[in-house]
Amino acid sequence: MTHPHPKLFLLVNKLNAHKKIIYDRLVAALGDMVSIDFYIYNNDYNYFKKLIQTNQHDYTHYVIIPHFNEGSEKAHEVINQFIPVEKLIVVDKPIPHIKGKYGAICQDFSADIYNALEQALEPLTKYRKIKIIFPRDTHHPKEILEGLSRFCHRYAFDSEIVQDITKENIQAGEVTISITENDLIVLVEKILATSLKVGKEVGIISYNETPLKKIILEGITTISADFQFMGQKTAQMILENSKEHIVVPFALTLRASL
Repeated sequence: MTHPHPKLFLLVNKLNAHKKIIYDRLVAALGDMVSIDFYIYNNDYNYFKKLIQTNQHDYTHYVIIPHFNEGSEKAHEVINQFIPVEKLIVVDKPIPHIKGKYGAICQDFSADIYNALEQALEPLTKYRKIKIIFPRDTHHPKEILEGLSRFCHRYAFDSEIVQDITKENIQAGEVTISITENDLIVLVEKILATSLKVGKEVGIISYNETPLKKIILEGITTISADFQFMGQKTAQMILENSKEHIVVPFALTLRASL
């Protein structure tokens, strides 16, 4: 067991529904015995660095969710310099080149999208092309594109990276993968402005399961990490002082939009 009353430095790239699930599960699992200092750095590497440099307090654990618009290749430098590695837990996205043993519970972004699309192969055969909305300045991992490219190459689908969905034409025979909720709204609006039938002539896949996606357009197919698991396992690692590296489960939920 660790320190009987964990004191956490929790550093998150941004607030959204999925980070809230992680946070709520973490707090529920740790209960009253934990105190948490919660910081948000808005995907900004320089702000991330400043928050770590200026918060050298008596923390038992540093829990970090590392997503950056740019500068991600330098994340390990500030961690190696300012955070005792035995107190570190990296959540959601791996950080290469950290020295020493630390805990990690992360997605395997390339393998996850590949495996999820493979599970969806039968409904995908209705389409010839898979598009993904991936803005140039996004903080989302490029490994997602690697996994999609491998899948399309293996199963002979055309593929395209869309940087701005507002400028796209919707065409029959195409599936579009949306990573963000905002892009999903624009995509759905554009499809509804056509006469194309969702799930027959055009397909939609959305990242990250939320309750509304069961309802929109009679159900939107999702591919999603298990954020409850992420929060629960992070709490477990804190309580057990674990230095394991765990891969987060990732699931396809097939619905009418595919």
